[in-house]
Order: sequence, then structure tokens, then C-alpha cells
Amino acid sequence: MNTDTSIRDDDADADGYSRHGWLPRGSDGLRYRLGVASRAFAAIAGGYVLSALVATACAIWFPGTRAEGAILGMLVSFVTYTLAVMWVFAVRTAGRAWLGLLLPSIALGLAIGAHLYLHSAP
Repeated sequence: MNTDTSIRDDDADADGYSRHGWLPRGSDGLRYRLGVASRAFAAIAGGYVLSALVATACAIWFPGTRAEGAILGMLVSFVTYTLAVMWVFAVRTAGRAWLGLLLPSIALGLAIGAHLYLHSAP
């Protein structure tokens, strides 16, 4: 019988992994995996929201025709989405990744909302 409980308990094997096999024992493995999942969700959802707002802003404020503004907005949104995904996985923490996507999204959303409110018909 093994008396050394610091290496192994009832829920882990000899290598320190839990009985589930994919999750290391302790909270560090879970924290890492949740951080990666949060970054992936930020890259997918947050990047989409930011790129959609950038496309809308370009379409609204481009001085050319509406069609040119829409095309420019779509082209810029592809670049924005790519940069947002790279940003999410380049920063140190998942919180900074979310903050880096939320702040420009909120600013663009408020600017677009103010524009639509001020230029709507009475």
C-alpha cells in the first residue's frame, strides 16, 4: 500500500492525472484550459463583433458612395478580424484579451449609435 499521499490520492493515477485522463490534478490545469477556451471565445465572438462594428463605421463615415463605403467596410473588417484573433492569443492574460476587444467595440458602438440617433428622421 502506498503511504505517500503527496504524489497520489484516490482520484489520480501515478503520473498525477485525474481519472478523467485529460485534466491534470489541481487547479492549474483547469485554469489553463479555461483561459484557452475564454481566448478562443473572445477571438471568435469578440473578433466578429469588433469587425462588424468596424465595417459599419466604414460604411457610415466613408466620404464616397454607399456602395464604396460598404465594400471598404467589408475589406477592412477582414483585416480587423485577423488582427483581433492575433491580439487575443498574443496578450498575456485572457482578461486583457477581452478588455482589448471590448473597449474599442464599446467606443465604436457608442459612436455608431450616436450617429444613427442624430441623423434619424424626426
